[in-house]
Amino acid sequence: MPAVSAPLSVIILAAGQGTRMRSALPKVLQPLASRPLLAHVIATARALEARTIHVVYGHGGEAVPAAFHGESDLVWVLQAEQKGTGHAVQQAIGKVPDGDAVLVLYGDVPLVSVATLERLLEAARGGALAVLTAEFDDPSGYGRIVRGPARELQRVVEHRDAAPAERALREVNTGLLAAPAKDLKRWVAGLEADNAQRELYLTDCVALAVAERRPVAGIAAASADEVHGVNDRAQLARAEAILRARGAAEQLAAGVTLADPLRFDQRGTLSCGRDVYIDVGCVFEGAVQLGDRVRVGPYSVIKDSAIGADTEVKAYTLIDQARVGKDCRIGPYARIRPDSVLGAGAHVGNFVEVKKSELGAGAKVNHLAYVGDASIGAEVNVGAGVITCNYDGVAKHRTVIGDGAFIGSNAALVAPVTIGANATIGAGSVITRDAPAGELTVTRAKQTTVPGWTRPSNQK
Repeated sequence: MPAVSAPLSVIILAAGQGTRMRSALPKVLQPLASRPLLAHVIATARALEARTIHVVYGHGGEAVPAAFHGESDLVWVLQAEQKGTGHAVQQAIGKVPDGDAVLVLYGDVPLVSVATLERLLEAARGGALAVLTAEFDDPSGYGRIVRGPARELQRVVEHRDAAPAERALREVNTGLLAAPAKDLKRWVAGLEADNAQRELYLTDCVALAVAERRPVAGIAAASADEVHGVNDRAQLARAEAILRARGAAEQLAAGVTLADPLRFDQRGTLSCGRDVYIDVGCVFEGAVQLGDRVRVGPYSVIKDSAIGADTEVKAYTLIDQARVGKDCRIGPYARIRPDSVLGAGAHVGNFVEVKKSELGAGAKVNHLAYVGDASIGAEVNVGAGVITCNYDGVAKHRTVIGDGAFIGSNAALVAPVTIGANATIGAGSVITRDAPAGELTVTRAKQTTVPGWTRPSNQK
């Protein structure tokens, strides 16, 4: 019997074609919450602290491993010809040490929880073949779990082979299982393709284990949602809905106010302080942190960013890979691009884009401006229509604006250029050389009025 501390090897079956998706993209690469289906399953395997993760791929060829290039803990195994789930496991299990516990997951079943799989592994580390089961309101098409008087799992009967009384059973076999590696190797080696599909079915290992009088444990999933498989667009949309509901429930339990939990989208991890308010239609991707009393306006998107306390993000704002200080005001319709940092009390207004720039405390860029590759000091005011001309067609250059400077409307700052502290740039100026601190710098053509000039007309 394997030790309780037996290391874990995971085998993920990801070779399916997914014809019902009607897509050139392999099924396991279809996006769910902004990540491939397979990425969710891999993340679960990592959360279980698997020492090796074997991914069996086939359809889609090298596109599948290429999507995870550089992830060195993954062992890729090609199933050149698809002959069933048992055949897929055969391709990978030879590389698993006999003393490991093996967990078999599916690349198109992305929602199973770590807690459920830990119960499955506990049984497997105790020497059993552990099968994950679930109860469906409509179990049509699934193999049924047949239990004995003591609720022990006796066998799995396929739907087409089930008697009427067996078809009435609602507990089904999900296909996910765990077992001691040495035993699973023996069972998959003994599989036979004596079925209509002429394939090797992994679930036939149950019958082999029962025949050997080995313990077989049927572990029930916490809910049917956990084992929701994705084979077509409708099932993919259902998986998105399940994740949205999970995220909303998590945030409500943490004390976050959601204007409408049905219109809240968490596509990663979201950590919130106290008294956070999130309006409808907001999307949070990657790792996002919201400080105390942050308010996020409707239809905003925040990705891999940290937002300081008491900051308000107004409607239709996009913040991507940025750090925002406390008590800032952003939007509506603002875009904060990667590697931007906003100091405390900064204001970024409507139709303003900030890219790879720092705004000091209290700096304001309120209207229709572009700030790219710039360092803006504290209490700077940037007027409407101002742009930092950071790209010369070959390289990016930086603009530096000192504390307290005032940049007039429709000015163009041609980088590399430095504007001194407390300097003033006149409206409409094109600044190509450094502007001294504390002075007014203006570049304008002389205003001229032409007496008697008549506007052209097409009237005779």
